[in-house]
Amino acid sequence: MTERPKMAPIKEVVKFGTDGWRGIIAKEYTFENVQRVAQALADFLQDSKRERINLYRDWHAPFRDASQGVVIGYDTRFLSEEFALETARVLMGNGIPVKVCDRFLATPALSYAVEYHQAACGVMITSSHNPSAYNGFKIKAEFGGSAPPTFTEEVERRLPRNLRKIERADTEVERIDMTTPYLERLKGLVDLDLIAGANLKVVIDAMHGSGAHCLADILKPLGVECVEVRAKADPLFGGDNPEPTPQNLTPLKAVVRAQATKIKPKQLLIGVVTDGDADRIGGMDDQGEVLTSHLCYALILRHLIEKGGVGNVVKSFALTDMVDKICDKHGYLVEQVPIGFKYIAERMINTDVLIGGEESGGIAVKGHVMERDGLLMALVLLEVVAKHGKPISQIVKDMMKEYGQHDYTRNDLHLESRLEVVEHLLSNPPSEVGGKLVQHVEDLDGLKLRFDNGWLMFRASGTEPLLRIYCEMDSKEAVDEMIEAAKALAHSI
Repeated sequence: MTERPKMAPIKEVVKFGTDGWRGIIAKEYTFENVQRVAQALADFLQDSKRERINLYRDWHAPFRDASQGVVIGYDTRFLSEEFALETARVLMGNGIPVKVCDRFLATPALSYAVEYHQAACGVMITSSHNPSAYNGFKIKAEFGGSAPPTFTEEVERRLPRNLRKIERADTEVERIDMTTPYLERLKGLVDLDLIAGANLKVVIDAMHGSGAHCLADILKPLGVECVEVRAKADPLFGGDNPEPTPQNLTPLKAVVRAQATKIKPKQLLIGVVTDGDADRIGGMDDQGEVLTSHLCYALILRHLIEKGGVGNVVKSFALTDMVDKICDKHGYLVEQVPIGFKYIAERMINTDVLIGGEESGGIAVKGHVMERDGLLMALVLLEVVAKHGKPISQIVKDMMKEYGQHDYTRNDLHLESRLEVVEHLLSNPPSEVGGKLVQHVEDLDGLKLRFDNGWLMFRASGTEPLLRIYCEMDSKEAVDEMIEAAKALAHSI
């Protein structure tokens, strides 16, 4: 008789990473494990008022009782709606009021729903930019942003091993529209008149994710010409990872270049793209060249400064040096934090922050929820083009001329030994890579090696078996050469 394999302990299967718990559907991410996480969340919300207050002792954040309920959203992934409803039934079984979105939802809309409904917290069923085989469980704390590590650690600590300890209700779940209030909020955060009068043509790529139609619903009534790409919900995301990185933007590039041949006189063309749950931003210029997350952040930062925005600037460890140069010129304080938006959210809660963002395209701005919002950032990029009244490609050239050429790429190596590789590099940082001498070493999160014309960084993904290699240099050729040298170094360990 074949012996059944032993199951991994629940705490090894369910582990909250940089933003939530993620796992492969039907492997780690099962209905039973989702029930366990929901029960642990219910226990934490109900049984630990004193502990939850202590979590926020040093935070300028609200505290809301479990009786104020939980709002739940879900994306376009396989079974996301069913996982959301199962989460709701467990919370309801524990006496916690629940509202679930009435259709797939962008993550920033769920974050806003926490604020709008004054909920104790939010749950978003999504795996964001991960491959289609994954799903996830994001917790949004009372302030609408990613739950801090102290919060998720307490949820993990309460994970029930015995399914019989799970309380579950079979009553009907309340479904509500969370998209409309969110879109109304966005309309009040940008200059719609400026955008409407700029003669824009916007190619909008939702990557088959939950941001589909949101931007068009705002822009079309303004008379803005919109062309939607990958707007149909697809749990397989058309075969691509729903992350707005250059290698995944071939469909957007094709449409932008086709539309470039059809623009009207003085019309300004731009492409914008959001990831699978619409909390990340990317773009495409009028020439069909990718606007990386670094360019998007720099463009938005400069725009906010020009508008007279007040506050500090927060950037993740892997974000472009252009941020520092822009802030140095205008007298703004820059604060660098580890990767993971929860660190940015913490700074936005405790200090006066104008903008916070990370390499992956997650950006948040003052005056909105303390959470990244790809849809809002897309609208701000349109505001940038409208204000300058010139093609986005020219706006980028002008910025590079002012602050120096910055070329960037990220390469993800599928490497099960990623943690050991990074640990080795941290213990034994190289003195040179690809024939270039290392000038300085930084280890805030992973390992960053600085050279006289840029930097190279190694970091193990917290959600996938990937070694992420980041590089920014003063030319594309220099970036390509350094990435190849970095890959060879990683494989040699």
